[in-house]
Parts: sequence; structure tokens; C-alpha cells
Amino acid sequence: MEEDLNVTYLTLDGHVEVHKYRYLYFMVVFTVYILIICSNSTIVYLIWKHRDLHEPMYIFIAALLLNSVLLSTNIYPKLLIDFLSEQQIISYQACLVQYYMFYSLAGSEFLLLAAMSYDRYVSICKPLQYQTIMRKSTVSIFLVLSWLVPACQLVGSATLSANQKLCSFTLKVIFCNNSIYRLFCVTSKAISLYGVFILLNVAVFPVLFILFSYTRILIICYQSGREVRTKAAQTCLPHLLVLINYSFLITYDVITVRLETDFPKTARLIMTLQLILYHPLFNPIIYGLKMKEIYKHLKKLFFYIKYA
Repeated sequence: MEEDLNVTYLTLDGHVEVHKYRYLYFMVVFTVYILIICSNSTIVYLIWKHRDLHEPMYIFIAALLLNSVLLSTNIYPKLLIDFLSEQQIISYQACLVQYYMFYSLAGSEFLLLAAMSYDRYVSICKPLQYQTIMRKSTVSIFLVLSWLVPACQLVGSATLSANQKLCSFTLKVIFCNNSIYRLFCVTSKAISLYGVFILLNVAVFPVLFILFSYTRILIICYQSGREVRTKAAQTCLPHLLVLINYSFLITYDVITVRLETDFPKTARLIMTLQLILYHPLFNPIIYGLKMKEIYKHLKKLFFYIKYA
């Protein structure tokens, strides 16, 4: 620990050995970060540019991809600096900000996926009422709540954590997450209970709602004709793939910290890299290739660039 003007510094001890290959790792991670920004931003641009994509489903997809860019930007700049530094350190205050942003945006992703599942439910199960229910004002409310609810709830958790006494100053991670709880001298029941409350609100309940929505969709599709089943498969499958992938990664994050599971360092690093590297690239690939209308405009864009 170092102290300077009441600033407490933490050491991040979750990195691979970077001293010998630091510039190589830096270039690889920097390239991935650029790919994340470009791939997600390209889909967002296509949705913004083309009027036939100005529908609730595509607007929610654009919001989800924008959320991935924000989530990556919360992690990658500090990670890149660490690769070029002799010692990986971060102030406790900055660590709390990164922790707050990470879980706030992670919660937003679940709520956006829940909004998307509701949109698909109304579209397939109540097609005649779709235009009445999914108005622009409704979509705007869903978007605002998806970002605002987790952000407001995480303020309390971050505030409680800021006032805890620290007895350890080493985090065995590459960025600040729930592992900060292991730094506290005494386990706080208030933080633990409040954390469960947040987890239920921004993860468990949205996932249950998503499962309920898609169960209803499957029932309707089973009772309907082939055309309805094809439409449901084309629009719902990408959302389910993203949900399953993301839920698996977040579950790992919660289990390893909350249950104080001692994972091997290499396994922990691989799973963490999947969360910050694989998932932000997985979303634009799934939506870009599996969503028919987006894929159509994506092909036109690459064709235009190729022959421009």
C-alpha cells in the first residue's frame, strides 16, 4: 500500500507475466479494443442510418451494443496502461468507480435483454396490439430505466464500500470487480444483503422475465403455422444466445467472489478475459450475422467500401 494525500492505492495481481512480452500483449489487447469499438459501432451506425431499422427491436439492439462499448471503455484503457507499467496499481477511489461502472452497465445489459424479450413477446403473441403497446415513448422509458435503475442502485453499494476499513491491498484480478469485498477487515452484512437485493433486481428477476416471455413465445409458435415459427426463430434465437452467454459469465463472477471460491489463477484469468474480450465481440457478430435485416445492410456497406 502507498498513501499520498489520503489516497489509498491497491495492487492488481491478476495479470499474466507481462514483463517480457508487454508490448506484444499491449498490441493484442489494443487491437481487440479497436475491434470491439468498430464492430459494435458499425451495427449501431447501420441502425441509426437506415429508417427500416428504426423499430423497437433494432433500437434495443443498438442500445445493447452501445452498452458493450461503454463497458469495454471502463476496463480497457486502464488495462492497456497496466501492460506498459512496471507495477499494476490503482487508487481505491478509482477502483470503486470502475467497480460501480462495471456492475451498473452489466445490470443494464440484463434489463435491455428483458426489454427486448418483451418486445418480441408483444410482436409475436399480440401482433395486432404491437403498434399501440410499443410506442416511441414506451421504448424511451425502457431505455432510460435500463440504464438508470442499475446506476441508482449501485450508488448505495459503492458508498457503503467506500466507508469500509481495508486490511488487504492486493486484488487478484485485472480490473476492479466484486473482489474488493475481500479487502475489507470485517465482512459487512449490510453490503452483502444490499448486493443480493441488487442482484435480484438487475439480474435474477430480468432473467426470469426473459425465460417467461420466451416460454410464452414458444407455446404460441408451437400452436401457429410455419411462418410464425420461422419469424420467431430468426428474431429470438440471437437474443437467447446472447443471454445464455452473458448469464454464464456473470454467474461465474458472482460465484467466485460471493462464495469465496478459490479458482486457479489461470482459470480465473481465462474466464475474466472471456467476459471483457469475447462477449463484447460476440454481440455484434451474433446480431450482424443472425438478424436478416441488419445483415442485408452490413453486406451493402462492405460492398460499398470494397468498391469505393
